[in-house]
Amino acid sequence: MTKGRLLLAGMLVLAILLFFWFDLGRFLSLAALKENRQALLEYHAAHPLALVAGFMALYVIQTALSLPGAAIMSLAAGAIFGPVEGTVYAVAAATCGATLAFLVTRYLLHDAVLRRFGATLEGVNRELEERGLGYLLFLRLVPVFPFFLVNLAAGLTRLPLRTFVAGTFVGIIPGGFVYVNAGASLATITALSGIASPRVLVSFTLLGLFALVPAIYGRWQEKGGGR
Repeated sequence: MTKGRLLLAGMLVLAILLFFWFDLGRFLSLAALKENRQALLEYHAAHPLALVAGFMALYVIQTALSLPGAAIMSLAAGAIFGPVEGTVYAVAAATCGATLAFLVTRYLLHDAVLRRFGATLEGVNRELEERGLGYLLFLRLVPVFPFFLVNLAAGLTRLPLRTFVAGTFVGIIPGGFVYVNAGASLATITALSGIASPRVLVSFTLLGLFALVPAIYGRWQEKGGGR
């Protein structure tokens, strides 16, 4: 690893350590969001562009560093910007952050991630290599693996960057909208666990299975099913 890459890796690790050292996660909680919502709305009314830029920058950093708090960020998008604009900002920022995590894994921390998560991600890596976009959409739509692990897994493969960006952007829209739309009615939320109801999860699973249809058909043909 070159000195430049080593320095960048050190800065990323330092940023993660500082996040936990100063307990910055306390600001990414449902209680903190409810407490500060009015102040955020007032700031948005006075400085709309600044708040949008700041929100998206924070969401990108949170996702790129695989820090906790993505659900709260999505709720905040709905609470501040409303369901439509909030979904646009949240999905765009999450996609940018995921792409940065993907690139850092591929070009900077490949060996470290492989040592730490290689065994866990072996099956996911194989399917991403073979099935590409369809399997990535499935992983994004169905919460089988945590969001950050999918970013890392994809970075270990030869999956094209454009496929990763497209699959991530499209695949997280449904889930993003659910959380952002819930955030627009923040006062009614008492716990994060109640947002993704069983009915919503079943819907996501059906969407994910639909995304896998081309991959399943391709495997069926490989086994001679098309004869």
